[in-house]
Amino acid sequence: MSVKKIDLEKVGIDIEEKERAGTYMQVDSQVARCTVRQEGVEILPIRDALKRIPEAKEYLWRALPEDPTLGDFSNGYFIRVKPHASPLFPVQTCLLIDSEEVQHVHNIIVVEEGAELNVITGCSSIPGKGKHIGVSEFYVKKGGKLHFTMIHMWGPEVEVLPKTGVVVEEGGIYISDYVCLHPAARIKAYPTIYLVGRGATTRSQSIIVATKGSNIDLGTRVYLKEEETKAEVISRSVSFGGTLIARGHLIGEKPGVKAHLECKGLLLTNDGVMHAIPELEGRAKDLEMSHEAAVGKIAKEEIEYLMARGLTEDEATATIVRGFLNVDIIGIPESLKKELDEIIRMSDSAM
Repeated sequence: MSVKKIDLEKVGIDIEEKERAGTYMQVDSQVARCTVRQEGVEILPIRDALKRIPEAKEYLWRALPEDPTLGDFSNGYFIRVKPHASPLFPVQTCLLIDSEEVQHVHNIIVVEEGAELNVITGCSSIPGKGKHIGVSEFYVKKGGKLHFTMIHMWGPEVEVLPKTGVVVEEGGIYISDYVCLHPAARIKAYPTIYLVGRGATTRSQSIIVATKGSNIDLGTRVYLKEEETKAEVISRSVSFGGTLIARGHLIGEKPGVKAHLECKGLLLTNDGVMHAIPELEGRAKDLEMSHEAAVGKIAKEEIEYLMARGLTEDEATATIVRGFLNVDIIGIPESLKKELDEIIRMSDSAM
């Protein structure tokens, strides 16, 4: 395997596992590492979990409609946190493409009642063509909390086609943070979150850069199916010549629902495309649902303001872009926050 350590660090992976509750790493279709370092956490390859844990099969294709046409999903991980457990450190997962043309994974995460889990997942590839097709199903039980942070660093010729379904029960919390600042040929993802219990909450944030030649179509759909459920979806997108579609769809089905959708994008070249598609759908009275969408350019006054204080035009533009992308990601470990800050600082030169 020709993956360098620095590549893994850029997607939030701690090779030494000093501050990790466990690790799952897969290269192509092979499991490279699967370790558990704290009590209360189970981490297994999905194929082993389906053999050893009878109830694991209960979660297979429950959050998503089964689609056998997508390919072989015998690889991937099964992660479960026991009831009321709260590991001190996050679990990390890493999915890498090295030499195989297509990587298939089926991932399942289960946060049992009253438990908490922080998962950091980093995805990357060796330069060259490839395709990643992933299925992920997350289940947050009553009073549980799952914070899922995903950092993508694919190659300019890689296609990424994940499908994700999330089920959150009464009083549960699901937080999702997605970061993609590097080129990819195509990324298409539209996770669907089902808030099925009273008081269930979700917050989804994405930070996306589309470079020239990239085609990125990302969004989040949330079904607020019970009273007092809450959802917030925030997207920050920048196009440097790539095509970027930012979607969001909130469906309120019961009284007392509160939800907000925010899609903002910067279009920094004449050959890029930025398309924001916010949708609100109310199916009951007494809802509070709102959206805000904006696509534009950097204001000339902002650049002139920074240039008057000694920056060049390029430096001023890079500073504004970094500030726009630097959305606070709630609750991530300090070590990962520093890594994300460094990626954002480097984003203008990388692009």
